[in-house]
Amino acid sequence: MPAAWPTAETLMTERPATLPFDAPMSRALGLMRGRDVHEIPVLRRSRLIGMVTAESIARRVGRALTTKVENLLIVPPLILPSTPYPEIAESLLAAGLRAAPVVGRHGELLGVVSRSDLIQELPRVRLDERGGLPRVEELARAPGAIVREDDLCRNLVAQIRLLEEHPFPVVDRKGRLVGAVGVRDLLNVLWRPIAGGKRDPRAVHTALDVRVSSVMHAPAITVTSGTDAAGAARRMTEEDVSSVFVVDGGRSPRVLSQADLLGLIVARARPTTGRPRVEDIYVEITGLRGAADPALLADIDQLVAKGLGRIARYVRPSLLSLHFAPHSTHRTNDLTVEARLHTADGIYFASHTGWNLMVGVSGLLEELAAQTRRARDEARDRARRSHRFAESEETAPVDPELEEKIRAATRNGEE
Repeated sequence: MPAAWPTAETLMTERPATLPFDAPMSRALGLMRGRDVHEIPVLRRSRLIGMVTAESIARRVGRALTTKVENLLIVPPLILPSTPYPEIAESLLAAGLRAAPVVGRHGELLGVVSRSDLIQELPRVRLDERGGLPRVEELARAPGAIVREDDLCRNLVAQIRLLEEHPFPVVDRKGRLVGAVGVRDLLNVLWRPIAGGKRDPRAVHTALDVRVSSVMHAPAITVTSGTDAAGAARRMTEEDVSSVFVVDGGRSPRVLSQADLLGLIVARARPTTGRPRVEDIYVEITGLRGAADPALLADIDQLVAKGLGRIARYVRPSLLSLHFAPHSTHRTNDLTVEARLHTADGIYFASHTGWNLMVGVSGLLEELAAQTRRARDEARDRARRSHRFAESEETAPVDPELEEKIRAATRNGEE
């Protein structure tokens, strides 16, 4: 690990775009579109009072564009200039934000640090001292949904929580990847002005009644299997995107987002010595539509705590990522849960498909515990075999005649 991490002071963007608390939502949308940002700090008499985000606006699509931004505020994590690189990554992941304000001692706004700032720095930060960086197929996940180019944008609003995490791949009628659509593209629809004139009461349409093909960005930005995390980070920076799609022959594309790379940063920053504690393991849950239900999250938390306690007997875990992907095309309530476990010795995977969410999570944790136990036992067996081989080499009998022949041949060579 590097001796000194980069800090928010060296990574942040100074003098960011801001809004007064009484600015209308239309102004926020226009500023986001013009500056190509997702979050904007909101000030009251030059003091930071919160942030307005693209997601907080998209969730309130039914509100008038004259709504004041003070009614759409979220409370972001406050980053200090001295906050180190991995702590910034963890704060952004925990808050589910793409950017956060950097404040001074008196709460004054100094700048904004974003996921893109961290991703741009990732290839220069030495995260590969544990045996190399993982490949993209080890970090990518199934997309929240696959959208057809002739779908209506109205359907995307119903999946806004999934869309917040990463863009959806867009396919044509033959199932070929032709583009991607994200929250930024949806904002472009919401921002479109409505032309004046008479309205036909028999044909009432809104800005969302347009096809995805008219707002998606194309072509989709892709990377091939085998690319490492640093290569993916460079690709995101070059193309100025928050996600790339991992393509592997004719298989369905998987998505690798900035959040996945931030998770790698958090995992690699965890200590590798000492006895692991469950409370020190970072747990990330994405794609869960029922995230507003505290009872559900509490039940999952109990399962995760018990499962990580068993896993910690065999390896040193640093990050557990659980991704829930509902099967929206099925008539049943099936969903797929994917688990990715970062440890000091490598990355482990497991997945489960079914209708019972709790059974799926429990089964995944049992599978991960079994995998880590097998890996530990195999490592011990290799160490024993290596030790026995070394002992046999040391105690092997020496043939006196062979030794004398070697010495004679050496003397003859010297003569």
